[in-house]
Amino acid sequence: MTTPQYRVAIVGAGPSGFYAAEALLRAQKDVAVDLFERLPVPYGLVRFGVAPDHPKLKQVTAVFDRIAAMPGFRFVGGVDVGTDISIAALRRAYHAVVLATGASLGREIGLQGEKLAGNRQASDFVGWYNGHPDHRDLTFDFSGERAVIIGHGNVALDVARILLKTLDELRQTDIAAHALEALAESRVRDVHLIGRRGPSETRFSAKELGEFDTLTACDPGVDPSDLPADAFSHGDGFDIERKASLDLLERFSRRVATKERRCLFRFHLEPVCFEGGEGVQSAVFRRNCVEGAAEECIRIDTKLVFLSVGRRTSPIEGIAYDGSRGVHANRGGRLMVHDRIDHGLYTCGWSKRGPQGTIGTNRACALDTVEKILVDLDSLPSPEPGATDRLVSSIGRRHGVPLDFDAWRIIDSAEVARGCVNGKPREKFVSVDDMVATARERGIAC
Repeated sequence: MTTPQYRVAIVGAGPSGFYAAEALLRAQKDVAVDLFERLPVPYGLVRFGVAPDHPKLKQVTAVFDRIAAMPGFRFVGGVDVGTDISIAALRRAYHAVVLATGASLGREIGLQGEKLAGNRQASDFVGWYNGHPDHRDLTFDFSGERAVIIGHGNVALDVARILLKTLDELRQTDIAAHALEALAESRVRDVHLIGRRGPSETRFSAKELGEFDTLTACDPGVDPSDLPADAFSHGDGFDIERKASLDLLERFSRRVATKERRCLFRFHLEPVCFEGGEGVQSAVFRRNCVEGAAEECIRIDTKLVFLSVGRRTSPIEGIAYDGSRGVHANRGGRLMVHDRIDHGLYTCGWSKRGPQGTIGTNRACALDTVEKILVDLDSLPSPEPGATDRLVSSIGRRHGVPLDFDAWRIIDSAEVARGCVNGKPREKFVSVDDMVATARERGIAC
């Protein structure tokens, strides 16, 4: 086997990481790619961000599997870059390093009472019900009948839908067992989904919004007191998607509630503060739909609030951070240091542009970054001979088994078998130790 002319490390095995690997391996250069992932399992957002009741969106993993089978690809799981190994160590072993680390942290809004118990990030809830090891031990207070979600995007819809679906609707998905058990005891029957702007300015997709028309035990509705007379008018330049979402919301506004649960879409409410003692007891909003009118405060009693107002990239030791945008500081995918390009370091996906677009949007973003890498490759310093393989071998010895793509296939098969017992597509391992133990028991130790 010949040694490749160029070696590139990609950090993060979500969609943008896989798409960047594909673009590099298809380029007319002799490139090998190592895809590093903090967990023993790949797919990132697809595994831990896509809602369990949206299985079709997860079918994109078949594309990633084909990428993993390409010559020159290697998956290296179970290594936290920035903690287990440094960026500097990666740079010594590769011509180029690409950060595709996503946006794992929820954004805060900086209001009084935001830290009260019961105020939670939507991203934490999503990780919890999807079985992310970082979130498996979280607890949520479902003892009240009302929950408040602040944010008008698709993640907010996911959170509302999971809270309001019946157990029968959830039990045949790949929702984590601990989440299904907790939600079975939930008393939440009323969800207020709140945004600062009007119906025409939401970021809902029509397809996801339309799912609320089909829920077994939940009616969608709109509070008429939040709306001006022209709230559902189609403005100039509205695309088909926005018109469809607006039409759905108008239909929800006329719907008569007959079911035991309700999702109430609310508009033109600006969050002011959160009130309570040890835990949140109410969320306070200011109505903003009539310019120049006297301020009107709206108080909603609740024990459970989810913030769904955006996400940001987790900083990495040794990498400059753009705090205003919540991404690695970059110029078109090339990372920056002291306002200058740091040659050999790159980023793509949400850690490059922020949490925008669909899973497929990451392909174009990755291609854009890879184009810059290919331009730079010949001018980048070469690693010491053998440095790459020594680094990867040392990572495998840390766990007693190489957490490569073969190990993932073993974990995958075990999860599917576990799910089959309960009529689920899979039962995820929610512990890194359990993932590693499964790979070690059935795999080949180092």
